[in-house]
Amino acid sequence: MSTPLPPEEPVVKSRSVRNFFASVRYSIDGFFAALKHEPSFREDLIFALLLVPLAIILPVNAVSTALMVASLILILIVELLNSAIEWIIDYVRPEIHPLAKRIKDMASAAVFLSYINCIVVWVIMLWPDNAVWRRIGAMLSGH
Repeated sequence: MSTPLPPEEPVVKSRSVRNFFASVRYSIDGFFAALKHEPSFREDLIFALLLVPLAIILPVNAVSTALMVASLILILIVELLNSAIEWIIDYVRPEIHPLAKRIKDMASAAVFLSYINCIVVWVIMLWPDNAVWRRIGAMLSGH
């Protein structure tokens, strides 16, 4: 009978400026890989790039602007995670399998929910009873 091995000590990763810049480079590489290989990410990015300036110029307070922009960035984040999950599934299990489909569907549902979140945030911030419409009217009439 063999004796169980003692648990290994967790490896402590050293952090340095070089590690930080390497991490940033990997993140940028991942961003550009998504741009190159993921049409959904490109569409989401265009959507965000069109709406972020609108969120900034709308006459709402800074917190509302931040929430509107954050809801758009959340879509991009979730789309990146969805794409990564899909690539992993395709790599690990290239053949069609019901569990692979379920995993991909769940990741896709997360993207869908991030869009729902964005719509809800924007509707709440731009609801007609909100003061933003009075401010827009005042801007347009010159008051």
